[in-house]
Amino acid sequence: MVPELKSVAVEGVIGVGKTSLCNILAQEWGAQLILEEPHKNPFLEDFYREPRHYAFQVQLNFLFARYNQLLRHRQMSLFAEVSVCDYLFDKDKIFAYLNLDERELVLYEKIIEFMERDAHRPDLVVYLQSNVDRLLRNIQVRNRSYEREMSTEYIRQLNDAYNAFFLSYTRTPLLIVNANEIDFVNNAAHRQALLERLCRPVSGTMYFNPGI
Repeated sequence: MVPELKSVAVEGVIGVGKTSLCNILAQEWGAQLILEEPHKNPFLEDFYREPRHYAFQVQLNFLFARYNQLLRHRQMSLFAEVSVCDYLFDKDKIFAYLNLDERELVLYEKIIEFMERDAHRPDLVVYLQSNVDRLLRNIQVRNRSYEREMSTEYIRQLNDAYNAFFLSYTRTPLLIVNANEIDFVNNAAHRQALLERLCRPVSGTMYFNPGI
């Protein structure tokens, strides 16, 4: 079953399973898949070692990469029944407000104000909400070299910032999924329950807890 949507964005903190869910949705729905490519950001590993020194460089690199990627896929989406993306353009500000200083934010705001005019807004945002312990376990398991320098405190701050952002998010329909209680990668029943929920309408902000 394919939902009556043209575009879905999956969001959540590093390690929560965004890309895994997008791959599942693309396979199940035959959807166009749009994935962020963090390994192509030349400043990312330096940022995790020295966040204050490299915050602005890593931020702008991600911002331009997301913007250019979404513009490229805009034309391709005309030929796809539905597209799934593992990031929401609007969330770029989460990292900016967390990591940039006041002078950098002034310049950042000028740049993103221009880009937001062309940014695509999805029909549905799925926010995978998790606690810090679960995120840290997932990050440790996947063992990416550029994530090894991340501190527990940074993940905690990022998780708090994501929660604050999405608990007040109203730009599109939003489904908040309890990612502490679901394993859509290894548990077929959980995966099927989530797929079925995504094929039903979402109005405003709604919540999904498997088995409830």
